[in-house]
Amino acid sequence: MTEAVQHSEEINAFFQQHREAFQDKLLDEAVTVKDKITEILTIGNIDLVTNAHTVVGYIIEGHEEKLKLFAEQEAIAWATHSIELSFKLEWIQAIRRTLWTFLERYNQLADDENAVDFFAMEKWINTRVDTFLNTFFISYSTYKDSLILANRELVENLSVPIIPINSSVSILPLIGSIDAFRASIIEEKVLTEVSVSRIQTLILDLSGIVDMEPEVIFHIMKIIDSSTMMGCKSIITGLRADVVRKMVAFGLLFDPKTKTFGTLQQALNEHLVV
Repeated sequence: MTEAVQHSEEINAFFQQHREAFQDKLLDEAVTVKDKITEILTIGNIDLVTNAHTVVGYIIEGHEEKLKLFAEQEAIAWATHSIELSFKLEWIQAIRRTLWTFLERYNQLADDENAVDFFAMEKWINTRVDTFLNTFFISYSTYKDSLILANRELVENLSVPIIPINSSVSILPLIGSIDAFRASIIEEKVLTEVSVSRIQTLILDLSGIVDMEPEVIFHIMKIIDSSTMMGCKSIITGLRADVVRKMVAFGLLFDPKTKTFGTLQQALNEHLVV
């Protein structure tokens, strides 16, 4: 146990005694963040000042595991509410500077028996501040990546809304632009749903698609062919004139067995007749 750790109780008591002065100094150091404290509290229910006291306490007392756990908790809160990382970096560095200011004051007021060797203290304090900072940023990055992945999966699912009409007929209304990436997602989702839900007829409504590149048209043709191999016939509705002209120009034609209708309603009228 280092000399600094041996005096942790006395140092912690000193910081508790000068809690308000520490807080005032911290706010002076954090020039940008101090104007964001209320906003961050409102957005993410993150009390920066109270949390700063908690971090300092863990550092002084040498509670490394608690320090890491607290860093992970803060990282998740910051990532969840997309609070700018620059604020966190400035805040932690302000805590570091303020911490050293008050450690110097402590040493000046302490007698020889309670004074701490600054060389020993440097390793003790800065290592734990860096531990908090590193744990925070690693946890933030990891959790942010998981949020991005979850949101991407949600968008992907919403971008391929296969709607069952009855036990054998489903509709896939496609809206917006379709690039090669989205076309691959559509293919995967369609084939999975055809297999799982035993879809016999899939109506692809393209009325919401203004234009499609030739490779995307080709990809949709592959989807139709793959679905046919799985026992699901495809129906195309809502093809726009520009898309048809492009298909003809590039010699891209649907399989003769694939029916096409001008509107979704026409297809439903034929295939849902009781």
